[in-house]
Amino acid sequence: MLFYRSSLPLSRQTLNYTTGVVRRHRTSIGSRGRALTPGAQALMVLVYLRKGETFAGLAAGFGVSTSTAWRYVNETVQLLAARSPKLAQALRKAARDGLLYLVLDGTLIPIDRVAADRPFYSGKHRRHGMNPQVIAAPDGTIVWVSGALPGSVHDLTAARIRDIPRELDAAGFLVLADKAYQGTGGPLLVPYRGTGKPESQKTANRAHARLRAPGEHANAQLKHWAILAKLRCCPHRTGHPAKAIHILHNRETQAR
Repeated sequence: MLFYRSSLPLSRQTLNYTTGVVRRHRTSIGSRGRALTPGAQALMVLVYLRKGETFAGLAAGFGVSTSTAWRYVNETVQLLAARSPKLAQALRKAARDGLLYLVLDGTLIPIDRVAADRPFYSGKHRRHGMNPQVIAAPDGTIVWVSGALPGSVHDLTAARIRDIPRELDAAGFLVLADKAYQGTGGPLLVPYRGTGKPESQKTANRAHARLRAPGEHANAQLKHWAILAKLRCCPHRTGHPAKAIHILHNRETQAR
């Protein structure tokens, strides 16, 4: 087997934060004599999330078994995901930050499934995946990430299942969303649909798209972490890495 040096495009602050999460967890459960230090375990997890390395590759690079790499990564991802805020909590913080409006958008995280797995197949994207809902600030900062539903679930249905419209209405936020959310009601504003629209509606749609675009960039930021390019874990665990990346990405943004 050949080895080579590599780099990770993340800050030292992000590594220190993740190391602290691992160290405090080990202290709380009285864990001793592990194969890796808290810092090495944290670095392994960042490599997994940011570069999408396989567990076999991580095991070889960090000098542990594949099962140990799997255990360490899943442990830390769950610890990070647990720090992702609940929707009501995230909306309260958004209100304190003085955000004028929010942007709601769904995305598809591809998964390694076979054609027979119809519940995971998205007709819109023509591939298998899981659908998390993402709420972003007007500048694209990620405010909240939901758990993931099968890719066959429409964005409108996913929003209703997660009770997003009611929570947004209770928080008093104006929310922009694309045409997939037509009919949601409540505080969601969507573009006008149909052909032959009057010029006033076309102008309104263009303004709506301009305001919505930076917020929708939040999904691209999530997928900039390579593990979300195609997950190889159980589909129902998709929400864990997405929520973990939410926490890490915002930390990384603050460190810049």
